Amino acid sequence: MSLRYLHTMVRVLDLDASLRFWTLLGLQETRWIENAEGRYTLVYLAAPGQPDCEVELTLNWDGDPGPPSDSRHFGHIAFEVDDIHAACAQLMAEGVTINRPPRDGRMAFVRSPDNISVELLQRGDALPPNAPWIEMENTGTW
Repeated sequence: MSLRYLHTMVRVLDLDASLRFWTLLGLQETRWIENAEGRYTLVYLAAPGQPDCEVELTLNWDGDPGPPSDSRHFGHIAFEVDDIHAACAQLMAEGVTINRPPRDGRMAFVRSPDNISVELLQRGDALPPNAPWIEMENTGTW
């Protein structure tokens, strides 16, 4: 069997808020599809230089079928960053809650407006733990 990764799909409720969040992480739009007959919008995003590793945001114009539930989602999406402390500081400055701060200099978790858990991992070795991260408690779930 031959296998090639295509994309990860997440359902969104507010496309503008979701696009703002994912672009804060550094993803860039690669494709935008509106389907009036199917009543949905698909927006594909990818990290710079990684066009084959897309995140697909799906907005169903009439809402999602069934009651809202995390069961329509999954564990998390992970991204590697050059500086975990700087990445978290930038996200916090933009109003994103750091659910699991990078106390260890290696890993953090945030959530999208649609409750998608996003793991941020330090590229290479962990950074030395420092303030304000080492004092911060976990917030919510991640």
